[in-house]
Amino acid sequence: MGMRSTARGLKAALTTFNCRYTGLRTYCARMETKGLLFRQLFEHESSTYSYLLADAESREAVLIDPVLETVDRDLKLIEELGLKLKVTANTHCHADHITGSGLLKQKVFGLKSAISVHSGASADILFSEGDSIKFGRHKLLVRETPGHTDGCVTFVLGDQSMAFTGDALLIRGCGRTDFQQGCSKKLYESIHQKIFSLPGNCLIYPAHDYKGQTVSTVDEEKKFNPRVTKSLEEFTKIMDNLNLPKPTKIDVAVPANLVCGLHEI
Repeated sequence: MGMRSTARGLKAALTTFNCRYTGLRTYCARMETKGLLFRQLFEHESSTYSYLLADAESREAVLIDPVLETVDRDLKLIEELGLKLKVTANTHCHADHITGSGLLKQKVFGLKSAISVHSGASADILFSEGDSIKFGRHKLLVRETPGHTDGCVTFVLGDQSMAFTGDALLIRGCGRTDFQQGCSKKLYESIHQKIFSLPGNCLIYPAHDYKGQTVSTVDEEKKFNPRVTKSLEEFTKIMDNLNLPKPTKIDVAVPANLVCGLHEI
């Protein structure tokens, strides 16, 4: 009985993964017919997602949340696809990995780094609420979503079909609020006011996932997220009692990311 139950569980998990993967491939193909090239990239040590978006005509590209260890992989893909990387945009000052922005700037002429003006970090572009990052005919709009850190933002594609939520909203979870200016009330309000106000079918792409999930939607998170579907009081209690370990790279990552990875590599 135990073995049959385990087998059924594994089959169900594999079916869910295949559905999500097939759906992502279908969505990528559909977006490319609209003139947008999109790739979701993964770094296994910190479970970080980086996102490559490009205009199919001009080939101008933006890379969201690059990771130092995967710079060569990302550059190889950019070269293979014939893209011109214009901006590396960080959703916030990460504590669990060093951004790849600095090393990428050394390797790509004219590349600009970008981060929130409220992050306390330095970069070529310091953006705030309502600003946009343009690449060809497309653009990412900035929505400030503090709470995990003061400088957290969500990047929303111009047609509101995709949102890159950083650590603010994760798939069936959210960013922690126990360090780096964390505030549960701010995070709750950011999610409900700045992310949940997007169309229900808007795809949610987080900065991390630790369970192999790749994408969600606004409607899914409104219904099924076990934290942010609660009241503010309940949410605060949950966040106050997570008791998570300190990120292993925080003492190295934060100082490096405060200069957008432009440290001595």
